[in-house]
Amino acid sequence: MPPPDASTDAGTGSATESATDSAGADRTDAQDTLDLRLPDELIALFGTSGGRTADRVAASSAVSSAASSAVSSADDLLDNVADWGPATTSAGVFQLVPVRVERDLALISRWMNDPAVAAFWELAGSDAVTEAHLRAQIDGDGRSVPCLGVLEGTPMSYWEIYRADLDTLARHYPARPHDTGLHLLIGGVADRGRGLGTSLLRAVADLVLDHRAACARVIAEPDLRNTPSVSAFLSGGFRFAAEVDLPDKRAALMVRDRALRALL
Repeated sequence: MPPPDASTDAGTGSATESATDSAGADRTDAQDTLDLRLPDELIALFGTSGGRTADRVAASSAVSSAASSAVSSADDLLDNVADWGPATTSAGVFQLVPVRVERDLALISRWMNDPAVAAFWELAGSDAVTEAHLRAQIDGDGRSVPCLGVLEGTPMSYWEIYRADLDTLARHYPARPHDTGLHLLIGGVADRGRGLGTSLLRAVADLVLDHRAACARVIAEPDLRNTPSVSAFLSGGFRFAAEVDLPDKRAALMVRDRALRALL
């Protein structure tokens, strides 16, 4: 469901990369076998009709306001991201804060208009372009939650936490119930090229596994040509599972397994 994806780096200053929805996988890792049981949530869906100072936020007020706009727990397909709380990383305290359009649109739109980002996310233009992208998720059924990544009180990245098993991507890789996907964009140029991608990817993947008991795997699809990004995922505890043909790229399907998290 979320369109282009991620900007990560392994400390080499790579540009952003996309993780566009879906396409075909021409091979899969031997450990990834298709589970043919439809998730309960999918069955339920079928049954229903249809400048840095200016960017600074106080973590406490951000979490409080984010919680008020979060999907209700009864309908939440991602176990209430707003309540996941902070994680301690090598770069400081980090927290995912669900996006509020009225508060965050200008910042996210500015990031999307960075040429290095726009080349992959394809959301350059007026604020209305980014707003439509955000509202499609916020006003949706809860299968994708757009978030700001707040590091030491400062929003510095944009994330999409989404149900990969309920996304169109699931048609093109051997999805399992409750697979959870990550899209990442590191916003400021000053925050790229210094290894933040690795630290944040590990932290967020662990947040998913800590707070989503039914999720056994965290999924990502960086561009196969973006060696620094693939390296960041590998250093962040993901393993390479397959090459996947997406509409705009050939992607590396990266998987962080709950069963292997203590080893990778």
